[in-house]
Formats: sequence, C-alpha cells, structure tokens
Amino acid sequence: MKLRKFTSCAALAVALILSNAPAQDKAADQKSADTKPAAGAPDSDEATKRWMEASTPAAAHKVLDPLVGDWDVASKWWMDPSAPPMETKGTTTKKWILDGRFVQEDFKGEMFGMPMIGHGMTGYDNVKKQYNSFWVDSSSTAMYISFGKASADGNTLTFHGKMDDVMTGEKDKPIKFILKIEGKSRHVFEMYDLGGGKEKKLAEMTYTRK
Repeated sequence: MKLRKFTSCAALAVALILSNAPAQDKAADQKSADTKPAAGAPDSDEATKRWMEASTPAAAHKVLDPLVGDWDVASKWWMDPSAPPMETKGTTTKKWILDGRFVQEDFKGEMFGMPMIGHGMTGYDNVKKQYNSFWVDSSSTAMYISFGKASADGNTLTFHGKMDDVMTGEKDKPIKFILKIEGKSRHVFEMYDLGGGKEKKLAEMTYTRK
C-alpha cells in the first residue's frame, strides 16, 4: 500500500514537472529574448559611450564661462515705445553648478519700484544640440523656458520661447532673447516681443562685472 502511494505520488510529480517544462522553457526563452538588444539598439559598451557623451560638459558649455561671477545690472524696460524706458538697477551672481553643466543665476533688484528677486539657469543639451534656459522671479507666477543657438564665434546666443501678456490676456506669445557676450567683464541681455509678426524690444539688461 505504501509503495503504491509512493509510486502514485512520484508519477504525479513527474507529470507536473513535464507539464510545466514547456512553460518554463517558454519563460526562459522570453527572458533570454528580453535581455537581447532590440534590433538596431547599441550593445552595452556603445550604450555607455553614448551616455557619457550625452552627460559630459563639452566645448558648448565653455561658451557660458564668461557669464560666471558677481555683476551689477542696469536694466531698461520699454513699457511705452513712444516714451523713454524705465530704468532699474540690481545685482546678480552667476555660478557653475552640477560640475559645469549649468550656470545658475540669482538676481536681486527692483521692478516698478518694488523689490524683485529672480532665479535662472542656462545650459547646453548635448543630445538636442541646443542651449536651454529657464527663468522665474517674484514679479510673476510664470516660468519662462527658452531654447537657442550660438553664433559661429560663440559671442551671441539667440533664444526663442513663449510668454503670456498680462495686459492683453494673450497666451503663448512668441518671444526672443539675445545674449551678447562682449568679453569677460560685460554682457548684455535683450528681450523682444515677436507677437503679431512684429519685433518689439521690451527690455535690455547690461551686466558689468564687479
């Protein structure tokens, strides 16, 4: 009786193993397939190389090096094209962060007679091959994001983005920023409204090294 029970149990165990074998083989085959690179995908060495190239600061980042330091900022704002610009003053500090990947800016000044602080960041995307920038400040709840290219000599960066017009309520108006690097002791940032197909200068900030 005991032998019969043992034989029956053994037979059942073998049957279960055999019935599961195809599923296990299929799972193993699937796992093997999952670990193989997809058609056209790089192998691990090539993937590592691409990742390193994408994440390592390069010559395009060095273009931003003259911006780093402590600066006095003289600003002009054209609220009414027929009237003289409103002029304000401020200071800013720009520094490299994340091991030379981005230049961070911390600004203190005024706007319409009120204190204003602002924070920005500018970098270069190795994958998209373009500069990128964002800006936030205490005069708005918006975040301004723009993307740009450098001139052949690296002294002029032109960015394009969008902004909302608080006065008219218009959303996503095209806007252009031009950064002119005039040496290690001075650079000029200009802002243009491109709405309606016309270019209108809104602001100009002149940075002079302290």
